[in-house]
Amino acid sequence: MTTPNQLSLLIFEILTLCMSDLKFLAVVGGRIKELRLKKEMTQNELAILCNFEKASMSRIESGKTNMTILTLRKICNALEIDFVEFFRN
Repeated sequence: MTTPNQLSLLIFEILTLCMSDLKFLAVVGGRIKELRLKKEMTQNELAILCNFEKASMSRIESGKTNMTILTLRKICNALEIDFVEFFRN
């Protein structure tokens, strides 16, 4: 039986196969922005928590940079969300 976490990751994998790299970066950046706004944080506040420059956070959210998985983990930690939760809708 598939767990909810496995199902979320499977859906994410299917979606990523169906979109271009640039579209994928834009979707991931948009998700970061969505979660940041839910926490009522500014880009600068999130950047400070992640030890990034605000300009870097802006590029990440706009999908203009290909961040590492470790960068995404830092962002998830700063937003106080589980890594798997990041990929849930």
